[in-house]
Amino acid sequence: MKLNDIRDNQGARKNRIRVGRGIGSGKGKTSGRGQKGQKSRSGVAIKGFEGGQMPLHMRLPKRGFNNPFAKDYAEVNLGMIQKLVDAGKLDAKGTVDHAALKAAGVARGGKDGVRLLGKGELTAKLHFLVAGASKGAVAAVEKAGGKVEVIDLGPPEAEKKQARREANKAKKVG
Repeated sequence: MKLNDIRDNQGARKNRIRVGRGIGSGKGKTSGRGQKGQKSRSGVAIKGFEGGQMPLHMRLPKRGFNNPFAKDYAEVNLGMIQKLVDAGKLDAKGTVDHAALKAAGVARGGKDGVRLLGKGELTAKLHFLVAGASKGAVAAVEKAGGKVEVIDLGPPEAEKKQARREANKAKKVG
């Protein structure tokens, strides 16, 4: 066997059908698309269309509600924080905030900050700077000799817009 003898297996590569090349090809004139109508034209994608029958996505019941104004907190339990302190991944002397927890790899996501939850035991004396905390978590931290500071991460978008409008009015007047 030589390099010039190497070929693909029979039927491994199939040529594409060249449509619209005369009636003798079997795919001439309408190119296998039938006659007229939306589907015979190019650039058509009727997703979910079932020939006038009520489509499946409309037949199924809709459930639930997605609140567009819901806060997105990274939820962290006290037990996990204690494990990080014991492992030496979290400094017990400094303040524990979103950046510190993110660096330790425990606060994933949470564009609105961190919320402290009371699951697990906490023995280390820590100072927390978080966006939210449950009553049980605050009690457990204070019992261990620590402190929880809940910070507000700025006004909501509506208040920011109002402040911008007032600033623009002041510029126009002055």
